[in-house]
Amino acid sequence: MDEILIYAPKLTARVRYVFRLVFIELLRKKPVFTSNVDEFQSSDLPKIIYGDKPISDDIFFNSSGLLFEKGINDVELEPFDYEGMRVIFPVYNKYSVLPFDVFAAIFYFVSRYEEYQPYKVDMHGRFTAHLSTAYKLGILEKPVVNIWALKIKDIILNKYPDLKFTQLQYKFVPTYDIDSAYAYTQKGLIRSIGGFIVSLKRFEWQDIVDRIRVLITRRKDPFDTFDLQISYQKKYGLRPIYFILFGRYGQYNKNINTRNKSFRFLIKMLSDYASIGIHPSYYTVEDDSLLPTEKKNLENAINKSIDCSRQHFLRLNLPSTYRQLINNDITDDFSMGFAAQPGFRAGICSSYNFYDIDLEAETNFRIHPFAVMDGTLRDYLDMTPADAISKISQLIDEVKKVNGTFISLWHNESLSDTKRWTGWLHVYEQLLRKAID
Repeated sequence: MDEILIYAPKLTARVRYVFRLVFIELLRKKPVFTSNVDEFQSSDLPKIIYGDKPISDDIFFNSSGLLFEKGINDVELEPFDYEGMRVIFPVYNKYSVLPFDVFAAIFYFVSRYEEYQPYKVDMHGRFTAHLSTAYKLGILEKPVVNIWALKIKDIILNKYPDLKFTQLQYKFVPTYDIDSAYAYTQKGLIRSIGGFIVSLKRFEWQDIVDRIRVLITRRKDPFDTFDLQISYQKKYGLRPIYFILFGRYGQYNKNINTRNKSFRFLIKMLSDYASIGIHPSYYTVEDDSLLPTEKKNLENAINKSIDCSRQHFLRLNLPSTYRQLINNDITDDFSMGFAAQPGFRAGICSSYNFYDIDLEAETNFRIHPFAVMDGTLRDYLDMTPADAISKISQLIDEVKKVNGTFISLWHNESLSDTKRWTGWLHVYEQLLRKAID
């Protein structure tokens, strides 16, 4: 990996983090850092200056100051249009190769700076899409960090045309959340009777008929779409990740009893075809004692260690949720996305290291942003299957243009093609075809 020399008057943890993210993760170049002017000017390496003023005629990116600060402060984003897209952190130095501090903007998005500030939570205690800067600027469905990295690459090549860059390869990672493996079966007598009573009170006659067919005539449970999923894996050569809800049953945890033999057999079978992660239950956000037990029980069920996760209901509070996961030996998390809107919560479609702003430190904990969830399109946005296919196709195209990683979030029940999910099996099949094309 070729080196590129970065000069900054102050080499803070933020500066090192962002430049490593851009150059190592996205551009495949090794950044070498210096704050010594003589060392910088005497070097024969390709060079970049990042600060408040140029010190030579090398490539100069004017800093807005964010990367030289510590902690969370009130920042003026001052959005404006640049090359057909809204950007933030304008700078006003005529020698700067860009009219905005692209590295501060990248840090702001990937660190989720705005989520460390006070905000009004939704009913599940979440930071919602509609509060996000990206949503307000109309760029939530653009992987702006990847786009800006390629812009930086073009600027460097304009100065150093003989420099070679290794291009990233587009990837597709299908993921599934298993909140409830079955709709009717394996629920136990009390839950089954309760289900009948609820359906009667709501006059849901079709649900009663379906429940009887499954429980008495042994018709296949509508949520049992696992054979179909495995057929997709074999047909398209996929290696998905399953996130299993393995906590105690409750208001927001509707999973099968974790001691149920059929459920445990299912999970063990899935682990033969895919990777298994933990789906930390709803109240793990408030109760630190729950996750260790859930993780240990799931590991015992599959006889394998668990190192990846996705939060149930996408309940993600920064930095506490990530610290909790790290303390439980989770190395990779797939919760970075919004429930109410598709797109790129952190402005990026590539995995990257978590930066803990409170500690001002980069960690080895990997964040894997997803771009779209079935429930977002069907439940939050009330899309038709045709509109959903169009939106998914648009998002995949955005990821492919920057050679990023497209991660989808689906559920076993949305492949049932029944009731509220009628027509959505076709949506997922179109997603698979488009994503692997």
